[in-house]
Amino acid sequence: ENDLEIIPALNKIDLPSADVEGCKKQVEEALAIPMDDCGMVSSKTGLGVPDLMEKIIARVPPPTSEHPDGPLRAIIFDSVYDVYRGVIAYVRIIDGAVKAGDNIVFMGTGIGTQVKEVGIFSPQMKPAAALSTGTVGYIIGTVKDPKDIRTGDTITTKANPATEPLPGFREIKPMVFSGLYPISTDEYEKVRAGLEKLQLNDSAFSWHAESSVALGFGFRCGFLGLLHMEIVQERLRREFDCDIISTHPAVVYRIHFRDGKVEDIDNPVRMPDPMQIDHIEEPTIKATVITPSEYIGDIMRVVMEHRGIVEKTDSLDGVRVILTCILPLNEILIDFNDTLKSVSRGYASMDYDYCGNQTSDIVKMDILLNGEVVDAFSCMVHKDRAVERGRQICAALKDSIPPHMFKIPVQAAIGRNIIAREDIRPFRKDVTAKLYGGDVTRKQKLLNKQKEGKKRMKQCGTVNVPQEAFVSVLRSNTEG
Repeated sequence: ENDLEIIPALNKIDLPSADVEGCKKQVEEALAIPMDDCGMVSSKTGLGVPDLMEKIIARVPPPTSEHPDGPLRAIIFDSVYDVYRGVIAYVRIIDGAVKAGDNIVFMGTGIGTQVKEVGIFSPQMKPAAALSTGTVGYIIGTVKDPKDIRTGDTITTKANPATEPLPGFREIKPMVFSGLYPISTDEYEKVRAGLEKLQLNDSAFSWHAESSVALGFGFRCGFLGLLHMEIVQERLRREFDCDIISTHPAVVYRIHFRDGKVEDIDNPVRMPDPMQIDHIEEPTIKATVITPSEYIGDIMRVVMEHRGIVEKTDSLDGVRVILTCILPLNEILIDFNDTLKSVSRGYASMDYDYCGNQTSDIVKMDILLNGEVVDAFSCMVHKDRAVERGRQICAALKDSIPPHMFKIPVQAAIGRNIIAREDIRPFRKDVTAKLYGGDVTRKQKLLNKQKEGKKRMKQCGTVNVPQEAFVSVLRSNTEG
């Protein structure tokens, strides 16, 4: 479709277990490319690498431009932040040229800056006099705010601006949302700075500040998928030394109201009154699962357990099969991939693409501690799974919240209907230990006084929820 040259290459051919001929046959079947065109390399020993590089030079066409002497048009494909020099944009020059001293404009944001330095990668950054058509390099201006430069934006000059930006750039819409909260409130600004730096070279990542009654101030973050979410969280911990807790991941639900209004909601807290809702649509995905044929029965069972259907099965090479499945995106957020690996002994792999929305019986489930709703535990579930999921969360919270001086009911509710409950038993303080005899009424008087005190404590006491409780709720979905 894009008229691109594909050069397949098989790596790790130096391994004793390498099945070179089998892999070449799979490439031919999957890509319709003759097996003789496959490059065979070993990055460990360097075998075949020079031949592959020569093949790339010979077969990949050089960059071309319809207007090499026209107005500057450069596309930003990445950017990094330098403490001393500000934001450094990595660009490819499509039309025209740029040099130090030029005044440039980012067409997507309208922000202008003066170019302080341009250069190329060889492989480190090396200053150059100018960047011309077809060149890949970097541009350093006076931009200090990471939000001012967006990956995919077009750069042009103020003196001779381009009339239209480069085609193909569009805002990427996140599919999965999760709340990220600093464990210590003192790290709020640290986490915020880390998110700004990550967004600089990841245009698919979005975030905005939010607050939770249970977790305090944090951020609502949008991701392309589960893997993207895990990478961002891990980078926050490793690169920026941020200690964070994440809420249950959620997808974007499309709410159709009775009055005809339509609204997209990514946070269960924002769910309107059920009496106002006509119906709810949830996003679905088309998943492609590749697995050895002996595990096909178990894979199909896992798909159906996650409210999915298997559209078709195709044989890949007589040993492996490809299953095409339709599943709700919400069903693969936590444990689907792990379950696939488990039932196939690690041999199954999955890829998926968004394929639209479908009407579904989705409800909002709240979790109550001592009669109070904890918004961080609220989630959207399918009505048929609500009771099972409610029991899992209640059991997980019962095991992770330490006992208090009063009994704590842990309840799962849909609206005003309680669908699951567990009780955390209280501490028992022996108030009669100081008695050494006498009338039994003295003992009864102390016990009644303790009983009244616990009743008052239950009415006005607060439940301390440890951070482990939020982790246990996420884990309960996997173990359940």
